[in-house]
Amino acid sequence: MALTKWVLDPTHSEVTFKIKHLMITNVSGQFTKYDVSVETEGEDFMTAKVSFTADVNSITTNNEQRDAHLKSPDFFNAAEYPQLKFVAKKYENVDNDGSYELYGDLTIRDVTKQVKLDVEFGGVITDPWGNTRAGFTISGKINRKEFGLAWHAVTEAGGIVVADDARIHVAIELIKQA
Repeated sequence: MALTKWVLDPTHSEVTFKIKHLMITNVSGQFTKYDVSVETEGEDFMTAKVSFTADVNSITTNNEQRDAHLKSPDFFNAAEYPQLKFVAKKYENVDNDGSYELYGDLTIRDVTKQVKLDVEFGGVITDPWGNTRAGFTISGKINRKEFGLAWHAVTEAGGIVVADDARIHVAIELIKQA
């Protein structure tokens, strides 16, 4: 079967995260520069070869001081490790209705660990201009400390300033290439 290449539609995609601050609210952020490479056999995404990269310097939480701290050696160390990467390894159909589990290797800084992400497949459609598009919503949770993002502080009362777990939410729209 012929290989099909898919490219990212960045105007209809987003890569976001949330992490608890002081254990009472969430701080949200996103990566504004990222790319994904996808190849499938035909349009069968269970056969997909997927690799994703995000530019760490594109991180934004709408607070310049916090963003600078996230790019520092306390967290992502963008100067030494400018990209985070994910390479898909295995897919499992959860319910025969568009829900999947995606397993792959996530690399942040110089640490690579297998992670499991939940995927909702939105389907494949032909847009009004004749392009074939596929949509996915991906979510999961990682422990930031397992990837070397180990900065830690406590309040005067002993409370945690930043939670260990970060929630990931990704919406990806792909366009099939001729």
